[in-house]
Amino acid sequence: MSGVSLLEQLIDALRCLPGVGNKTAQRMAFQLLERNRDKALVLSDCLRDAVANIGHCKRCRTLTELDVCRICSSASRHQEQLCVVESPADVMAIESNTEYRGLYYVLMGRLSPLDGIGPEELGLEKLEARLDQEEVEEVILATNSTVEGEVTAHVIGEMARKRGIKSTRLAQGVPVGGELEYLDSSTLAHALAGRRDY
Repeated sequence: MSGVSLLEQLIDALRCLPGVGNKTAQRMAFQLLERNRDKALVLSDCLRDAVANIGHCKRCRTLTELDVCRICSSASRHQEQLCVVESPADVMAIESNTEYRGLYYVLMGRLSPLDGIGPEELGLEKLEARLDQEEVEEVILATNSTVEGEVTAHVIGEMARKRGIKSTRLAQGVPVGGELEYLDSSTLAHALAGRRDY
C-alpha cells in the first residue's frame, strides 16, 4: 500500500467489520489513537492471538481454542439433546439467555444453493454421523426463520426422523409485549400456525 498513510490503512482495515462504513471506521481509529492507545495495543494483541489460536471444535464446530470445546467436554450437559444452530453467535445467545443444558451442532451457515452453500459446507455428513453414533433423543432445530433457515431445518428434521429421533423447532411468533398491529405478516402467520393450548 505505497503512498497510503498508516492512518488510512487503519481506517480501511476497520471497514472490514460488518456495519462499519468509512465514517464509523474513522471515528474508531481516532478514538483508539487519541484516547485509548493502551487499549488499542490490548485489542491488537487479543486479535492476533485469537486469529492464531481459535479454530473449530472437532465435535460441534463452534469457535474455540481447544480441540473439543468446554460445552462438548462437560459431563454435566444433557447428551440426549442436540441443538442445531447456524453460527457460534447463536450458541452464545442461547447459553446466555436460556437454561438449555444440552449439546450443540454449529452449521456455520444455512443451505443456500445460489450462494454455493450445500450440505458439505454445513458439515451435514458429520451431523449424520453424530446422530448415528451418539444417543441423541431430540434434535432442536434453532436455525433462523429465513427461507434458507427453514429449508435447512426441514432437511435436518428429515435426517432425524429417518433415525427415529424426535425433532423440534424453536417457537416463533409474537414477542412478549408486542402488539399484533405492528407485526409483519410472516411473524403473525408463524404465531398463528404455532399456537398452543392455553
